[in-house]
Amino acid sequence: MTGADHVVTAAPQAAAGRGVLAARARSLPIGRLIRQVAQRFTWGLADQAVSSLTNAAVSLYIARALGAAQFGAFSLAYVTYSFALTASRGLATDPLLVRYSSVEVKAWKRAVAASTGTATVMGLITGTVSLMIGAATSGTTRLAFIALGLTLPGLLLQDAWRYSFFALGKGGRAFANDAVWALTLLVGLLALKVTHHQTVFWYVLTWGVTGCIGGLVGPLQAKVTPRLIGVAEWVHITRDLGPRYLMENTANSGSAQLRIYFLGFVTGLTAVGYVQEGSLLMGPFFVIFMGISLVTVPEAARTLKRSPAHLKRYCVLVGAALCLLALSWGVLLMIALPHGLGSLLLKGNNWQPVYGLVPAMVISMMGACAIAGATAGLRALGAAKRSLRSMLVSSAIYVVLAVIGASLDGARGTTAGTAVATWLGAVMWWWQLRLGLRDYVEAAAQRASARRVSGNGRHRAPGLRPPAATAPQAAPRGISRDPGPLSPVSMNGTPRSAAPVHPSRTTPRSD
Repeated sequence: MTGADHVVTAAPQAAAGRGVLAARARSLPIGRLIRQVAQRFTWGLADQAVSSLTNAAVSLYIARALGAAQFGAFSLAYVTYSFALTASRGLATDPLLVRYSSVEVKAWKRAVAASTGTATVMGLITGTVSLMIGAATSGTTRLAFIALGLTLPGLLLQDAWRYSFFALGKGGRAFANDAVWALTLLVGLLALKVTHHQTVFWYVLTWGVTGCIGGLVGPLQAKVTPRLIGVAEWVHITRDLGPRYLMENTANSGSAQLRIYFLGFVTGLTAVGYVQEGSLLMGPFFVIFMGISLVTVPEAARTLKRSPAHLKRYCVLVGAALCLLALSWGVLLMIALPHGLGSLLLKGNNWQPVYGLVPAMVISMMGACAIAGATAGLRALGAAKRSLRSMLVSSAIYVVLAVIGASLDGARGTTAGTAVATWLGAVMWWWQLRLGLRDYVEAAAQRASARRVSGNGRHRAPGLRPPAATAPQAAPRGISRDPGPLSPVSMNGTPRSAAPVHPSRTTPRSD
């Protein structure tokens, strides 16, 4: 079997698998279904807690062990890793969550082989760039980027395994993989202390190598080997999703960075410090938010198999529940900070100016929670154009109002501006979700009508000639753009000698 054939066969298996699993989900008792969903969300929270707490603990440990200059170099390397992670998720794992959640294991394995291969290649590319940056710089920055460049392929592969397991609904495997990274990292840091190799190069290298160990454990858990030769097919067949998700992720992170840069330029580093300290106070809720976000898209894809109406209710429930949790955390902070928590968490009386920023930050976080519900729905629909449009518009509003607020009232003004901007963005996201659901329902009705017409044509009287039909157009060889159970060919299986036919469902998915 050729490499292309190996990937192509994922399409009919995914199609049949989604239909079978959807039927099973509809037949499950509601109590059992709720327990299964709750279990998957619990694993998402646990996995994100391990990941976030490990990163925070390592950053604090290295900050105490190193001087300001070396820790600054470590921070630059970590920011570069975060950017590479954003690019890798957009091209490799975000399309996987949309197209290959709730499918049979065989179809999932073939798609994951190509997706993790794509993440590895992204690591090779960004790792090479990191090595080039290291070669062009000097001092501690050079050492940090060289260590990062050597380990980026394994780091991005490890993250791809996390998302792959959540797409399958096996969050426990993602938790176990992150736990392996955390435990080996602890052993590595202790070894550095014992051997007196406490420099930025060895810290970054140890952090990266232990992440690579998690990347190597992933194939043993999944019984899947990343296929580097499947990268071109994966990028080509998810071209309606991957590039747009990459732009979404970049716009989201870029708008936040622009806000901080402008605030520092206009009002100085003190205001930046206050805003960052306020963000740290929101950190525990942010762990919950990110943990739930790991699961919302796969669950939304499963919910869509039941009906579009179920998806809409699911998105409202996710957004409302997260908003309520954010409000609860904000109320807790407002009560606890003046009663000793502020002095405990922040040095001296720094908590007092930060305390005034908390209400606006909570409102902004609630807006982000509302957006998360709509985002899950648009991702499940595969409406990448609509989600990209929402992200670009909301990011532009975010930057403009944050800059205006910073110019008028420093840290307090920029947090108020971002709170207003986030809720304006939420309106945009939910409007696009409404349009996306409408398109999906209309396309489903058109497919049903076409099937009825086709069925009537097969049973015409012998003396009547059937109308001329247009031959179906074959898709390029590769993974089906949508593995959903929508066409008779994909449901019954595609012969090896024939290329799979693109289901008509791709029309609403790409709008």
